[in-house]
Amino acid sequence: MKLKCQKDNLRMIDVSAKEKTARTAVAEGFIEISQKTLKAIKENKTPKGDVFTTSKIAGIMAAKATPNTFPMCHPINMTHCDIKFGIEKKGIRVESFIKTFDRTGAEMEALAAAGTALLNIYDMLKAIDKGMTITNVRLLKKSGGKSGNYKRKD
Repeated sequence: MKLKCQKDNLRMIDVSAKEKTARTAVAEGFIEISQKTLKAIKENKTPKGDVFTTSKIAGIMAAKATPNTFPMCHPINMTHCDIKFGIEKKGIRVESFIKTFDRTGAEMEALAAAGTALLNIYDMLKAIDKGMTITNVRLLKKSGGKSGNYKRKD
């Protein structure tokens, strides 16, 4: 497949005229894991150690590094970042929460945090289970800014 490049249309959006407002974003994702691997997590018998603490740190670092990863993202003054994990029947759900007071939103930071936490879970457990599947990394809700509030309907 040959991709056609679009020329001269790249730009970082100018947000200098926008008001700073309180903004939040919540994202989630899921990693499907075998029962054997879930058991190893519950029994704290994973090859690389504490899966959740390491994945939380990785997710927070990713949120902070978002504008370094995505070229058109503005750096934001993130005032809070949290990541939570839930063990479910077929795997682990990750939810990230970002809070800022700035001119642009925190959706990309929330998505980067959730996605990276999931990738780190994979890295921590790949010696046991290479068949893990990451799915449904998505924005759940956001608040603040010109576009207002958003909440996923499904």
